[in-house]
Amino acid sequence: MQTRGSQDRTPAVTRSLLLQAADKACKYLDDIASRDVRPDPGTIDAIAELLEPLPDTPGDDAAIIEQLDRIGSPGSMAMAGPRFFGFVIGGALPVTVASNWLATAWDQNSGIDQVTPVTSVLERIALDWLIDLFNLPADTGAGFVTGATVANFTALAAARHQVLQDAGWDVEADGLFGAPPIAVVTSEETHPSVTKSLGLLGLGRTRVTAVPTDGNGAMQMAAFPDVDGPTIVCTQVGNVNTGGSDPVAAICERVADKNAWVHVDGAFGLWLKASPSRRDRVAGLERAHSWATDAHKWLNVPYDSGIAFVRDANALRAAMSITAAYLPMEQAIRNPADFTPELSRRARGVDVWAAMKSLGRSGIAALIDRHCDQAQRFATGLAAAGFDILAPVTMNQVLVSFGDAATNQRVIEALQQEGTCWCGITRWQGKTAMRISVSNWSTTDADVDRSIEAMQRVARSLGAAPVAANG
Repeated sequence: MQTRGSQDRTPAVTRSLLLQAADKACKYLDDIASRDVRPDPGTIDAIAELLEPLPDTPGDDAAIIEQLDRIGSPGSMAMAGPRFFGFVIGGALPVTVASNWLATAWDQNSGIDQVTPVTSVLERIALDWLIDLFNLPADTGAGFVTGATVANFTALAAARHQVLQDAGWDVEADGLFGAPPIAVVTSEETHPSVTKSLGLLGLGRTRVTAVPTDGNGAMQMAAFPDVDGPTIVCTQVGNVNTGGSDPVAAICERVADKNAWVHVDGAFGLWLKASPSRRDRVAGLERAHSWATDAHKWLNVPYDSGIAFVRDANALRAAMSITAAYLPMEQAIRNPADFTPELSRRARGVDVWAAMKSLGRSGIAALIDRHCDQAQRFATGLAAAGFDILAPVTMNQVLVSFGDAATNQRVIEALQQEGTCWCGITRWQGKTAMRISVSNWSTTDADVDRSIEAMQRVARSLGAAPVAANG
């Protein structure tokens, strides 16, 4: 006799289960703008209910979904909502949630074109659209990965391949033992994802030349070192604290003809290229050799979705491609697995295609512009209340201080507990501050104003007062 639950997977039961999950997901999203952003404190005890040994017998699938919703939905951070400003995290556009559900039902392992042609074609289309949107060279190679960390890793692997090949070394065949040394130049404020990638690639996390930064977190060209290849220069557009961007065009000019590869970590800053009114702030980044970005940030697709771009598609393919007797990897076809570290992965390109099809070029530009304007709205409102804005607002990031380090920590913790919005603490150029990141498609000016009011109220209740600097 068949046990009811996970062993009963007739089409009717499956449909009922999926509709149950969809109904609960819709209810979650219906309420997300009105609920506290923080997880419900009352769910802490309920989470303990999940701590159980592996069951010996099958469970009831409908009961499992009910338990997951009952505990998980109120116990989650409302990152998908309009007042989560703790990190650069976009909420998923409705069309991308729907496309993600459908692509998950397809359950395509999107590594080989012949095996999964629909998702492979959608990926190619989405990548072509992105390359056009960012004004990158038309024959740029690219691939979908988990996020900016792996996008940086992927692009830097291509960089490692090329600078060593130019020096007469085959790193894929012979590794790094005995290879010519590679000089690496970064910013003093490079993102940890780049540092981690350098370590994974055997180039070292600390074996770098770190260039000092200015008051907006951008590399100072006066301090940029002389290079003479093999060299990899890691730049960024969109400093994670300030939104500031390195002078990529000037750096490319400086290292031209030096067997140097310039990489751009543009996890969110690359999207400024989509805004006709703001793309001048990152002018010239298309002169670099590689770029990394996220779609789950400013494009607002579901996690996870990163993209690596490499000007020389052959360098990317050389660093990433694999062969095996059982894999039908025809070289005349663009196989996604030739351009990413993964062979097995979900069809990330479907969500990006759906988002770009839904928004169009003008909709993407409007999204970027609105968030930059809202960041400035935060800065203006908080400055008017007497609090310190620590860096110019050039993108969607705001740094604000409510006093000394201890005061900032108290205010931020109290604000997180208050529930109206959620912002995180950071340390930047010796100062402790609160960081506000605006990147959710559903954030309105009313959400910004409501959040400013909560910030002012919480800060004043704790006796916060602005200071010019803090430790």
